[in-house]
Amino acid sequence: MSAAAAGTWKLGDVTVNRMGFGAMRITANPDRSVAIGVLRRAVELGVNHIDTAAFYVSPGGTLRVGDGPVRYANELIREALAPYPEGLVITTKVGPGEDPDRGFYHATTAAELRTQVETNLRQLGVDCLDVVNLRIMKKPGADSIADRFGALADLRDAGLIRQLGVSNIRADHVDEALAIAPVVCVQNSYAIDLRGDEDALIKLCAERDIAYVPFFAIAGGSREDGAATNHSDAIQAIADKHGASAQQVRLAWTLHQSPNVLAIPGTGNPAHLEENIAAGTLHLPPEELASLN
Repeated sequence: MSAAAAGTWKLGDVTVNRMGFGAMRITANPDRSVAIGVLRRAVELGVNHIDTAAFYVSPGGTLRVGDGPVRYANELIREALAPYPEGLVITTKVGPGEDPDRGFYHATTAAELRTQVETNLRQLGVDCLDVVNLRIMKKPGADSIADRFGALADLRDAGLIRQLGVSNIRADHVDEALAIAPVVCVQNSYAIDLRGDEDALIKLCAERDIAYVPFFAIAGGSREDGAATNHSDAIQAIADKHGASAQQVRLAWTLHQSPNVLAIPGTGNPAHLEENIAAGTLHLPPEELASLN
């Protein structure tokens, strides 16, 4: 079993296995040793792309769960994996943030974005972040990301960031960002039952050698609440045929959409981690993909 079984794609000037790991859920368990074990096992299984954020924190936080002492995903990653193995790419995101006075907020100024970048640097214990996604609140109609993305491009030029991406965006945002600096990935919500207009965006990204990194591939409409349980008859039938779980079918379908799609399933459960990695070996023939579509 290896994350390499899902194949590889490029994040700008680095190549990663298409099966990666999302760190949002590792903060939920108050026992830090469980998260440490999951992260180390992920790397043992060939994961070389980890997605995280400074605002992934429990208790409370994005997951709205947990008790015990405060646990930040970035700090757990540092504790588990530093000094980081060669070839490991840690992608983080800025925009959303946690502030002692304001609580959860969205950075809109260059100063706020720099503070968030510096927080990620400190928590991860690095001098330069591998990839930083600008995460926005996507709105209908026209809204510019030029000022915010430009601020991150300045931090890249200053040596604090190596490569840039965008998250929760529309296709026109990709064009706007590319006019400022190279974009190595687009990270949007996408699943069998959460597709929206994303198929066209995946194709656009592929044409431009940009990785498309879906979140909620397993959760679908359940989003932050975790793995979906309301699977369609088609998903369940294919899972039964292959002796796989419905979650594995969801992941396999995701990877089958395009070679530039990178999966980042997240879990704090060691058994689920291995199940997710194994989904990279699940081949779905055209007739099964058609039934899911």
